[in-house]
Amino acid sequence: MNYDKERREAIDAGNRALMSLRSAQSDLHSAKNWGIVDLLGGGLLTDLIKHSKMNNAQRHMEQAKWDLERFGRELSDVSGYVNFDFNTADFLSFADYFFDGLLADWMMQDRINKARNQVDEAIKRVEYILARL
Repeated sequence: MNYDKERREAIDAGNRALMSLRSAQSDLHSAKNWGIVDLLGGGLLTDLIKHSKMNNAQRHMEQAKWDLERFGRELSDVSGYVNFDFNTADFLSFADYFFDGLLADWMMQDRINKARNQVDEAIKRVEYILARL
């Protein structure tokens, strides 16, 4: 096995995951801001914009989920050389839960905040591992 090749593949996969996570992070930040406006009495337009941002965030989180799974597989190729503690299960299950049956605006705001925290944590983990690679 060629360690340098496997390491490069892991780095590329990690960078793709970071790109997806950062896109989700940006959309979630925007959705949070529009959610606050909506809670303060926004209107139909505010609600439409907020939902558009959430749809974008969902798309990016789904891509991030796939990218993180691939990153995990690539890391396993270099695990004989370096031990990484990278478990995407928490993020992946939360990404699925986040978009199931959003009930009310205030609950949505709480879920946006939780999703942002999960994305922020995933970004930190990926950046840490990439720095070690």
